[in-house]
Amino acid sequence: MRLVVWLSGLMLLAVTGAGAAPKAPPQPPPAAGPAGPQPPAVEVRIAAVVNDEVISIEDLDSRVRMVELSTNLPDSPEMRQRLAPQVLRTMVDEKLQMQQAKKDHITATDDEVRKAIAGIEQQNSMKAGQLDEFLKAHGIAHSTLLDQVTASIVWAKLVRRMASETDPVADNEIDDAMKHLEANKDATEIRIGEIFLAVDNPQKDSEVLQLAQRLSEQMRKGTRFSAVAQQFSQSATAAVGGDLGFLRPEQLQPELAKAVADMQPGQLSAPVRTSAGYYLLLVLDRHAGSKAEAEDTILDVVQVVLPLPQQPSEAMRNAALSQLAQIREGGKTCPDLLRLGKEKGSHLSSEGKLRASQIAPALRNILMKLPVGQVSPPILQKNGLGLIMVCNRENPKIAPLTRDQVADSLMRQRLDTLARRYMEDLRRAAYVDVRV
Repeated sequence: MRLVVWLSGLMLLAVTGAGAAPKAPPQPPPAAGPAGPQPPAVEVRIAAVVNDEVISIEDLDSRVRMVELSTNLPDSPEMRQRLAPQVLRTMVDEKLQMQQAKKDHITATDDEVRKAIAGIEQQNSMKAGQLDEFLKAHGIAHSTLLDQVTASIVWAKLVRRMASETDPVADNEIDDAMKHLEANKDATEIRIGEIFLAVDNPQKDSEVLQLAQRLSEQMRKGTRFSAVAQQFSQSATAAVGGDLGFLRPEQLQPELAKAVADMQPGQLSAPVRTSAGYYLLLVLDRHAGSKAEAEDTILDVVQVVLPLPQQPSEAMRNAALSQLAQIREGGKTCPDLLRLGKEKGSHLSSEGKLRASQIAPALRNILMKLPVGQVSPPILQKNGLGLIMVCNRENPKIAPLTRDQVADSLMRQRLDTLARRYMEDLRRAAYVDVRV
């Protein structure tokens, strides 16, 4: 990224309102008294200029607050100062992505944006519209979230289109992959979450490493991996919370395969250095191929969760257990359990279908053994104490992967490398003036 220290007079006029401007038509004086002094033009403080667009310090502050909220990082002047450079870099990249998308006539539809925001709400056990209310309550404009989500959508489209045009998947690659899948159908697979922090400048290596270590420390204290990935990861998987899905070790870079070789589900790696930057890896699950069919089971569940702080007092815990006992006594069916949960004021009460492979291993083991129509004992979850009932259990027959599915998998494997290369090209061609 080339940094420039100039800004055209035209840009200064557009941003600050300073300097000469065309005169407006004369206006009649107010009905009472002479016209008073005009208020001074509001000056927009600039954090960075990206080609011909501005990122204001207000925009940067709002994004930093959103990052702190979504990742449970403490809100302090020191933390904001540490986060600002990385957050600003992300915002600069998003500006470049949006500018390129505009050139290529690529847009994010309203429906795509709505679905993306609904996905974030679902991951956080929120109702529709609750995320926007949450942000407003903390003084964060809706545009802060909207800008991030929109950039993520158009960037994914840009990268996928470039991949299909410049590096399409060949038929012989699909043939080889399908043969390999058949030969290794019983091999161990690991479901991995990733957070990737690029090191574009060797002089910034220690700075990126310190960020990785701070994020790792925060996640070990309870911050959700997926939330950190969405805000900080520079991988294409950031949009889905860093989830790479199930992979065999040989599908990973050697450094990453070595790091996760002996890790168990729930374990987080130390920062892993590769030629491109640092990775934080979370092992979500691991299984032999023969277990895949069981883990593709669809569970139709109702859950009631009574919110608790991360370190509740004994009195708070006992009160929640007492309330859950009452709900459990009256909730003999799924509709009754859901109704009682909502009547007790828990906004986290919900119903829905979950694929077994998408559930954390400890909770999945409980649910797979729980008879249909029976309420679980109280379960400690990340956001409180809860009850779960399995309303129905479907065991679909797993069909072999089709050629299209294999081709899509191969394409996704090369998107990360292509996305990084594409982003580097955009940075090199850009004029970026970083002011803070």
